[in-house]
Amino acid sequence: MSDQTSLNAVELATELTLAWLGNPNNRVSADDVPAFLNAMHATLTELVQGASAPEDVQDDEIPLPEFTPAVTVRKSLASKDHIISMIDGKPYRTLRRHLSGHGLTPEQYRERYNLKPDYPMVAESYSEVRRAMAHKIGLGQKGRRAKPAAKPKRAPLHAKFS
Repeated sequence: MSDQTSLNAVELATELTLAWLGNPNNRVSADDVPAFLNAMHATLTELVQGASAPEDVQDDEIPLPEFTPAVTVRKSLASKDHIISMIDGKPYRTLRRHLSGHGLTPEQYRERYNLKPDYPMVAESYSEVRRAMAHKIGLGQKGRRAKPAAKPKRAPLHAKFS
């Protein structure tokens, strides 16, 4: 490998490490930074040389990153007005848009933090407000029991031209 290629790999590894550490969602202790930088450099060097992953390491053996929740499950559901996200510790009335911004589905979020399948994605009070609004406009009622929508009264056609 030439000095130019080695230099580019070092610079690129440094830039990628700085970008990764600059992300507020990544929590890393100062002791882990050199190891991460070395791993990043080794990976980039392998990519530059065109080498594949080592044969003795299988895809099943690669450890998945362990995510530390920002709050406990109990604290995330402590309020009826909001749910606190385990990603960033901020309160939200509904988590779906927040999760999609992080590239997650509700199922992936539950799996990542070992949550039960019935863990709510919407705050309880917000859900009640939406339910009341839906009942008010007649959603969820079937057939003749549904409230007909009020039609605006029109003036007779002959009254306009008189």
